Amino acid sequence: MRWKLLRRRLSVSAPRMIVRSRLPWPLRWALVAVMLGFSAAIAMWAFQFGKEIAGLDRETNEEVLRLRAEVSQLRIEHTRARQVADTAESLLKTERAAQEQLAQQLRHSEAVKEALRADLGFFERLLPAKGDGLQVRGLQVQPGVPGQLKYQTLVVQNAQTAGDFDGRYDVVLGGTLGGLPWSQPLPGGPLPLRVSQYVRLQGTIEHPPGAVIKTVQVRVVDDKGTTRATQSAKPMP
Repeated sequence: MRWKLLRRRLSVSAPRMIVRSRLPWPLRWALVAVMLGFSAAIAMWAFQFGKEIAGLDRETNEEVLRLRAEVSQLRIEHTRARQVADTAESLLKTERAAQEQLAQQLRHSEAVKEALRADLGFFERLLPAKGDGLQVRGLQVQPGVPGQLKYQTLVVQNAQTAGDFDGRYDVVLGGTLGGLPWSQPLPGGPLPLRVSQYVRLQGTIEHPPGAVIKTVQVRVVDDKGTTRATQSAKPMP
């Protein structure tokens, strides 16, 4: 009987045995963590010690300082370049404004020049008239809107003539209307005229839109109706 019990205990069918550790699992984990931390500290110390021996840490610090100095210098240069760019942009805007102002002044000067040239050409006719009496000079006729003509002329009296001239002037249009000869004086009749040395005459004449104007004549008459001076011209195209 004892032999059977002993054989059963020693055989495969013997009951299982559980071996339990004497240390509780929290304490075991704490020991493992302490060992791992100690190993990591040793590894870090060895790494830092190796860097110091090789001189890598000192070179790294020097490189960091150098890079910081370069970044600082680049920031200073960037600030200066930005200030230069802002100044250049401001100067460019000022130059553009000045150029625009000069262009406007140039256009105004050109307009004044053209006006003065026209006035000069007109007032060149103010030279003393040759001979005695009156003269009609520089008659210019330009078409305006359909049915209108603009005229401009100068009536000059010889400076040696005593006294002023009092009379009238008329503007007579000549041409064709409907294929037939046609003429037209000022619609309101001759206008009063007084000349000391010279007087400038200008105005607008209305006519039938279908009329073909070939000649325009300015006629100066005295109080008795005697013609004293005339000049004819063709309308400008």
